[in-house]
Amino acid sequence: MEFAELIKTPRVDGVVLHRPFMPTVEGTLCLTGHHLILSSRQDSAEELWLLHANIDSIEKRFVGSLGRIVVKCKDLRIIQLDIPGMEECLNIASSVEALSTLDSVSLMYPFFYRPMFEVIEDGWNSFLPQDAFKDLESITDEWRLSEVNKDFSVCSSYPPLVAVPKHIDDDTLKKVATFRHGGRFPVLSYYHKKNGMVMMRAGQPLTGTNGRRCKEDEKLINATLRAGKRGYIIDTRTINVAQQAKARGGGFESEGNYPQWRRIHKAIERSNILQESLIKLVEACNDQSHSMDRWLSKLEASNWQTHIKEILTTACLAAQCIDRSGASVLVHGTEGTDSTLQVTSLAQIILDPTCRTIKGFQGLVEREWLQAGHPFQQRCAQSAYSNSKPRQEAPVFLHFLDCVWQTLRQFPCSFEFNEAFLVLLFEHAYASQFGTFLGNSAAERLSLAEKTVSLWSWVNRPQELERLTNPLYEANSLVIWPSVAPQSLLLWEGVFLRWNRSSRCLDEAYDEMVHIIEYNKELQNKVNSLRRQLHEDQVEFCF
Repeated sequence: MEFAELIKTPRVDGVVLHRPFMPTVEGTLCLTGHHLILSSRQDSAEELWLLHANIDSIEKRFVGSLGRIVVKCKDLRIIQLDIPGMEECLNIASSVEALSTLDSVSLMYPFFYRPMFEVIEDGWNSFLPQDAFKDLESITDEWRLSEVNKDFSVCSSYPPLVAVPKHIDDDTLKKVATFRHGGRFPVLSYYHKKNGMVMMRAGQPLTGTNGRRCKEDEKLINATLRAGKRGYIIDTRTINVAQQAKARGGGFESEGNYPQWRRIHKAIERSNILQESLIKLVEACNDQSHSMDRWLSKLEASNWQTHIKEILTTACLAAQCIDRSGASVLVHGTEGTDSTLQVTSLAQIILDPTCRTIKGFQGLVEREWLQAGHPFQQRCAQSAYSNSKPRQEAPVFLHFLDCVWQTLRQFPCSFEFNEAFLVLLFEHAYASQFGTFLGNSAAERLSLAEKTVSLWSWVNRPQELERLTNPLYEANSLVIWPSVAPQSLLLWEGVFLRWNRSSRCLDEAYDEMVHIIEYNKELQNKVNSLRRQLHEDQVEFCF
C-alpha cells in the first residue's frame, strides 16, 4: 500500500491553527505519510509537526463554508484546525483518520525515521540481559542464564535469555511452562543484595477446577528459598477473581502443595477498568464548568487515584516482604504482563537506588516491561479520546509512571531524573519516531535494532541528559517507603493538566523554585568555603 492512496488532499492554504499556550497561526497544511504539518510564512510562528500515530480521534464541524477539525491527541493535547472549504475539510479528516489507524507495524514512522543527531551510544545494546547478569554473577552463584527460550517456542512473551535457579535444568523449565499461563514460568526479577532475597514473576498456574498439580513448578520456586526460610506469593487479583479463573482453566497455588509459601491476594484492577478510569479522569480535567464540587466529584468518580493507591500498596508489600521480613516473593496476576510488572518495577524502585538513576530506570523499563513482554502495541493503541470501544487498550504503563511520579514527589532528592523524563516516556510509549516501544514482546522486536533507532540513543546524549536531570538529586542508598495515604497522592498535573493554563502557572512556579534552590546551594557552598578558609587561617595563627 502507498501512503499517497490514503491522502485525498495533500495540501490546503489558509488554514488557521489553534493550540494551547500558542498564538493563532495561519498557514499551509500539508499531509505526509506520517505527519500533519502546518507551516507559516511568519518568521516568529512555530511550525506544527504532528505524528499521525499521536492522533487519538478527530471531530468535524462546519460553519457555513468553513470546516473545523478538532484533533485530540494521545498525549492529551487538543488542537483545532479551521479549513476553508467543506470538501477540503472532509478530505483532510478522512485522510488523517486512515493514516492514524494503520495496523501494519512496518508502515509506522520509526521504520522511516532517520536521526538528525549523532548516535553516540546504540541504545539497542545498552541493556542486554547478559550484561545485567554479569553484575548478579559477581554477587552470587545461585542463578544462571537459560537459553531455553532462544527461539521463543517455550514462551512467546519472554526474551531469549532468562535468569533461573542454577540447579533447575531446561527440561524442568519446559514442563513448568506448560503449567503457567502463556508459558510464563517463574523467572528472576530482582535480587536484593542486602540479604540475598529475590523477587520472581510469572503467569498464573493452570490448576483448573480439578486442582492440577505440577511438581516441577513446586521444585522451581522452592529452589529460590534459603534454608529455613518461607516465601510469599503475591497474587494481584482478589480471591474471588482468582477462584473464578479456575473455571477457565487458570487458578492459584494451593498452600497444601506449596507449604513453604504463604499466598496473599492484593486486588489491582484489570486493564479494561483502567482504560475507563483514564477516560473519566481526562473528561474531569477538561471540564470547563469551574465548579469545585463538580470537579472533585468527577475526579473521585474516575477512581484513578484509588488504582494508584492499590498498585503502590502492593509494591510496598512486596518490598517489605523482601527487605524487612527477609523472605523471597513470587508475583503474578493472570497473564503476568500488566499488574505483575507494575508491582515488580515499583518494588525495585523502592528497594534499589540504582533504579532511581536515569540509566538505571532505563534498564528497569527494558527488563521489566520491554523484555518481560508488556504488550505496548496493544495497550497504547488508543488513549483517552478514542471513539472506538476499548479492546485491549489500557494505560498500564502510564499508571506505573504515575506511581513513580508520586514517589518522586515524596522523595524529591532521591531520584536522578526529573518529571520531564517520566512525561517523555509517556509520550513515546503512545507515539514515537523511535522503535523502542513498538511491538508486544521481545520476539516482535527482534528485528527492530537493524531497522529503527532506539529512544535510549537519543535520551543518553549529554544535552538531553542535562534537560532530564533532577537538580535536587543527592544519591540515597537507603530503601524509600512512599506514603499511600489519600492526602499523599495527588493528581499528576504535569500530564493531566499540562494543557490547562493554571497548570502552566504551576510549572513556571516550580521552575522558579528550582532556580531559587540552586541559587541557595551556591550561596551555601560559598559560605562553607569561607568557613573552611577561616578555620584554616585560625589553625595557622595558633601554630
